[in-house]
Amino acid sequence: MLKGKTAVITGASRGIGKAVAVRLGKAGANLVLSYRSNDAAMDELIESLEKDGIKAVKVKGDVSNSDDAKELMKVAKETYGSLDILVNNAGITKDKLIIQMKEEDFDSVIRVNLKGSYNCIKHAAKIMMKQRSGKIVNMASVVGVSGNAGQINYSASKAGVIGMTKSAARELAGRNITVNAVAPGFIETDMTKDLVEKAKDGMISGIPLGRLGLPEDVAEAVAFLASDSADYVTGQVLHVDGGMVM
Repeated sequence: MLKGKTAVITGASRGIGKAVAVRLGKAGANLVLSYRSNDAAMDELIESLEKDGIKAVKVKGDVSNSDDAKELMKVAKETYGSLDILVNNAGITKDKLIIQMKEEDFDSVIRVNLKGSYNCIKHAAKIMMKQRSGKIVNMASVVGVSGNAGQINYSASKAGVIGMTKSAARELAGRNITVNAVAPGFIETDMTKDLVEKAKDGMISGIPLGRLGLPEDVAEAVAFLASDSADYVTGQVLHVDGGMVM
């Protein structure tokens, strides 16, 4: 499905990013995997991918830094000769009620989640526009649509990602570049593993399908939007949330 395509995935060392890397790699894509700090997790992922015959290189850096984002896209182009898919997955949370939230906690979440995506789109688009083709998939969240108590910074960043997705889709459509977003709901990752069972039960009660999502559920949505099957889909937000936000 993606044979010969080059995919850049940010925040790829674990969770949703890791699942996306595995899914796109198995579909035939050559991978450029960006991460910020977890060397051991990234090395383990690269080794696993290579055992399955998937080509993958790692790039350590901070996508909220424009130079690091530019270098990431340069590595993709120089290593594989093209940049066909960008998955903006890198993100952080620093949850607190607004009256308790420190200004630096607000700023850091906006910087990584929103500005990081902006930096990557900007530098990837320059390459994709010359190719006259490309797929950009941004990781939003249902809380960017519905909001969530204790997550004003995170909700604002993801609402911003949705607005940026739609604007970029309009700007880049003329060069055959699609830009879409995936909005996961509650997904079983390292963050949700630490929730006490009572809190987890409360979350599941608000999900019509009656379960938390898996990283692989999100990866399937990303794979669709990154494929030729989604050539006529742009500026859209695909919810992967078990019906939580309708």
